[in-house]
Amino acid sequence: MTILEWISQPWHWAVGGLAIALLSVAMTLMGRKFGVSSSFKVLCSWAGAGKKIPYFDINLKDNRWLMTFVAGGVLGAIISVHYLRSPEPVAISQSTIDYLAGLGIAYPESDESGLGFVPTVLFNFANWKGVVFALIGGFFVGFGARYGEGCTSGHAITGLSHLSLPSLITVIGFFIGGLFMTWVVLPYLLPLLL
Repeated sequence: MTILEWISQPWHWAVGGLAIALLSVAMTLMGRKFGVSSSFKVLCSWAGAGKKIPYFDINLKDNRWLMTFVAGGVLGAIISVHYLRSPEPVAISQSTIDYLAGLGIAYPESDESGLGFVPTVLFNFANWKGVVFALIGGFFVGFGARYGEGCTSGHAITGLSHLSLPSLITVIGFFIGGLFMTWVVLPYLLPLLL
């Protein structure tokens, strides 16, 4: 087995957890917070919004590290999609497979294209309803992240590791919202997309 084949195989979840923990500790020691949603604020400031809206008037030099971090994430995603694809299906529980089947989403046995297992029957450019739903969902995620002063990684990783009560309340809200969406809203939305 080549190193490329070894890297492209699914890894144990603990490897990712350890990497995130080490990153969080390193960033805390550097006086930084782990989170990505504030990069949108920096992008808006770079585009000139800071000249007209005080919220976007920030010191861009202090945020170069954040944009480098985000660029690294994007570059890592591009590399993994083009060079580290695995044709193995994502390992999810049988109960989840059964639940998705009940909603009309089939679990693939394999993915010869190696592009992953995003339900393309729902989200593809030929399905205009899926595009509209993705845009609306993206708006809510972006708005919520800024309104909540942080994204899931910022609150759940940095906030909780710093014992922040507002982050704990926010993370509880994330879980309540996720459960509500999965069990109450999604079963009614999916038939509109299929």
